[in-house]
Amino acid sequence: MANLTLFTSLLKFGHAARNATSTTPRIFLATSPRRIQASSSQQDAASVANEARNAAENVTQTTKDMAGKVSATAQDVSEKAKQTAQDAWSQAKGTAQKAADTVVGKTEESKEFVKENAEQVKKSMNTKNKN
Repeated sequence: MANLTLFTSLLKFGHAARNATSTTPRIFLATSPRRIQASSSQQDAASVANEARNAAENVTQTTKDMAGKVSATAQDVSEKAKQTAQDAWSQAKGTAQKAADTVVGKTEESKEFVKENAEQVKKSMNTKNKN
């Protein structure tokens, strides 16, 4: 009954509101309020709390697992980088040693060659001076 009275009132005064706001007629109907049904059971609240706790534990465990995997991967990468650096250093030292040995060997050969030629030069000079 109250809804019908409101509807009738809106129809009577609708023209005043329409002129004040816009040219398009609008009618609003009031309805009875709806009740929101909420579960107040303690069991439902406990089950929701348990589900939330389980979800939090799962997230925590997954995070720990992923952190462990990341740590292991980082350690593996670090070891590989260390090994690569050591290998490069060993190769560089080996190459330097080979170069040094080659230079020393060439120096020894040159030294012997100079000694042999120095003796020949002395002999040649001695023969020239005698003549």
